[in-house]
Amino acid sequence: MKHIQSTDPQTLPLEGQLVGVNAKTGLYPGARSWSGGRFRILGKGPLESYCYHVMSRTCGGEVFFDDVEKEALRRVIWRMSEFSGIKVVTYCIMGNHFHLLAEVPHRETWMQRFEGADGEARLFDHLRTLYSRAYLGLLRDELADFRARGMAVLAEQRLEALKKRFCDLSLFMKEVKERFSRWFNKRRGRRGTLWMDRFKSVLVEGNGEALRTMAAYIDLNPVRAGVVSDPKDYRWCGYAEALGGSRRAQRGLCKAQGKPVDGWKSAGAAEAYRCLLHAEGREVKDAQNERVVVRGVTAESAREVLAEKGKLSPAELVRLRVRYFSDGLVLGSREFVESVFDGNREMFGPKRKQGCRRMVESDVPFFTLRQLRLKPLG
Repeated sequence: MKHIQSTDPQTLPLEGQLVGVNAKTGLYPGARSWSGGRFRILGKGPLESYCYHVMSRTCGGEVFFDDVEKEALRRVIWRMSEFSGIKVVTYCIMGNHFHLLAEVPHRETWMQRFEGADGEARLFDHLRTLYSRAYLGLLRDELADFRARGMAVLAEQRLEALKKRFCDLSLFMKEVKERFSRWFNKRRGRRGTLWMDRFKSVLVEGNGEALRTMAAYIDLNPVRAGVVSDPKDYRWCGYAEALGGSRRAQRGLCKAQGKPVDGWKSAGAAEAYRCLLHAEGREVKDAQNERVVVRGVTAESAREVLAEKGKLSPAELVRLRVRYFSDGLVLGSREFVESVFDGNREMFGPKRKQGCRRMVESDVPFFTLRQLRLKPLG
């Protein structure tokens, strides 16, 4: 009997379910304008950047994300961060809402990279982070046509419409939520609004205690909710991603602590932040010290972490990386993984030339067949 492949997207492997999220943007017929908004407190002073804690919840808090959907939202946030120039300090994606601590750079300073004779070429290089080659080809043709017909002003207006989306928190959040909503509704076979409102935001002082405390508050959300007992064990937060080896997540948490951007290891940022999480996140009990009234890190766990000065053992660090591999785990030497890949090439696309993926920032010579941090073990 001929095998009939299932068309239900939720039965596909994880990467198959995330095809729409990973795809670069083409043309959206009838796409809506990015304009509009409501009053917000914005940093408009002389600082190089301003930080915001933003949060958004699903309609009535009644729509909940599964693991694949949390992973999809995480990817959308990072991709739009790279495109817009807005940096992720840390984040946490919960079942029906998400938190994001974002750093918005001074727009005029950030936009200087697109000035000068080759500024337009650099702009197109940057647009490749979000847009497909086909879309950019059509855009180049459109600009050339405008200029050939003596309508250079229209060409500049077209480019300015794209540049308008840089370094703007409201537009960044709008696009994150709309892009995710389109994918989510298609996956669930649903229609209508996904989010309760646009988003809430708090302007946070960009250095010192306020930023550290806000970052810890965000990464401690799954502990406060009783989902995990240690934030390192919750895959969809900035702290766990940093421990998994993500350089971008590590840079964000170095920013939160006022450390050099490359100081996750060299400046002790990893240990300092772990101590902060366990100091800030302790559970609160009633007056009789019997009933927990605010969930958090147990006093025993906090004492252990502080006694170890926030250090994790090499075995624990390896475990944190291993648990984020995809389904169909293949782990071993380069030769072993490549031999498995060679015997299963039909499972991968024609562009895949090599099987090995080294474990991110691992001190042991392990290789895997797929990228890290996609699904936990066990």
